[in-house]
Amino acid sequence: MIILKPENERKLIIDILKKFGVPEEDAEITADVFVDADLKGFTSHGIGRFPKYVIGLKLGNINPKPNIKVVKESPSTAVVDGDFGLGQVVGKKSMELAIEKAKNVGVGVVATKNSNHFGIAGYYSELAMKNDMIGITITNTEPAMAPFGGKTKILGTNPIAIAFKGNKYKFSLDMATASIARGKIIEALRKKIKIPEGCAVDKEGKPTTDPAKALEGCILPFGGPKGYGLALAIEMLSAIGGAEVGTKVRGTANPKEKCTKGDLFMVINPEFFMGKEEFKKKVDELLEEIKTSEPAEGFEILIPGEIEERNKMKRIKGFEIDEALYNQLKEICDELGLNIKDYIE
Repeated sequence: MIILKPENERKLIIDILKKFGVPEEDAEITADVFVDADLKGFTSHGIGRFPKYVIGLKLGNINPKPNIKVVKESPSTAVVDGDFGLGQVVGKKSMELAIEKAKNVGVGVVATKNSNHFGIAGYYSELAMKNDMIGITITNTEPAMAPFGGKTKILGTNPIAIAFKGNKYKFSLDMATASIARGKIIEALRKKIKIPEGCAVDKEGKPTTDPAKALEGCILPFGGPKGYGLALAIEMLSAIGGAEVGTKVRGTANPKEKCTKGDLFMVINPEFFMGKEEFKKKVDELLEEIKTSEPAEGFEILIPGEIEERNKMKRIKGFEIDEALYNQLKEICDELGLNIKDYIE
């Protein structure tokens, strides 16, 4: 069993990124998002995804020292050009800008272009939540999903994350509009395990549990036409800053291509509406009502984000990684003159 501790994961990612010329502050931001994903149990977007970033850096598709700049702005909106930097760095700076605008005028909406894969969307919406605001993050990805009733990949898995809190409870939804995240299929392929039934079809449009065939074919939208409709809306809204849509989106799963996707970070400040404390009171009232309602037999009623908080408590002391991932990380370390045993024993 190979165990990786969160603090060692963070150090490993920082040390590798610095070898590629990434400034320490940017490396720290990126590592924090990866660790957050692994602690929450989103292993498809944790350290298992990191080797793809290394490929992107090697090929120059990820810019280690980007000139991130605002190219269009109003009191409540902005468009950010990420200069193909690490998505985590572009994403955090964009969400922080949206938060600042919401503090000043009640809402902040920031769109990005020329960024890269940014990890879990919930990391950014929770930044707003920590400031007693409502955070919403959406992004599009390179095609993985067919429109409902089709078998041609046109839409991305297109996640949405929404976060807000009361004084007692917090709500943090982070989900793909596909029935399964593409990263989980890639992870299943690496681990040589099947994916659940009903998640994907092969290139002929036939149901499959084989991750390789699923990647060749299409992931299905969750909830049939409802998931498709939401994915389509996110596809367009994510590109409002000038990014690409549909089959023109590249580079979120394939690091050998320049990334052309877009992100949209939205923040709502309750203080400009009913008031911050009144909003938090209502959040607690609703979530308390839900948590104390009677569950169906064999079920526990949970709030979105609650499972992730429990995972963090369990995984804070370390979590298992598979041998294939260990070997990938060892190869990267060997190439860069790092000793993998300084991070993973």
